[in-house]
Amino acid sequence: MRIRLLTISERQPAWINDGYAEYARRLPKHLAPELVELPLARRGKSGDAAKYKEEESQRLLAAAGRDVQLIALDERGCTWSSVQLAEQVRRWTLDGRDVALAIGGPDGHAAALLERASARWSLSPLTLPHGLVRVLIAEQIYRAHSILEGHPYHRA
Repeated sequence: MRIRLLTISERQPAWINDGYAEYARRLPKHLAPELVELPLARRGKSGDAAKYKEEESQRLLAAAGRDVQLIALDERGCTWSSVQLAEQVRRWTLDGRDVALAIGGPDGHAAALLERASARWSLSPLTLPHGLVRVLIAEQIYRAHSILEGHPYHRA
């Protein structure tokens, strides 16, 4: 199993890239998320958000591949505690299929991607910057791993 973090985003500042890399580096190879950055849809002056969502979701679906567990990062998704995420990571590992975590563009995900997803995960009811989301995901996967391994990083 491998985890891929698929994101529709533009270039991120160095502190985002450094934060993500720090947590990804701490993880064992099979849990270290592979970051796949996909371009935003070209937006015009009189843009159509539904069209942008559709185009970006198609890019995410193509990058995810067919036989993966697709998890959509979505504000209307389930919130998981760190312990619940650790249980998810354990299940993903036991299942053996690759996992693709999809972060949509500024307009979110199209219906086709949400229907294809095996789960919808909400990090918070807050709206978070896309770059910060990738850092949070890497940190939470590291935290989940530490919970599963009995490492003292997680002190709850």
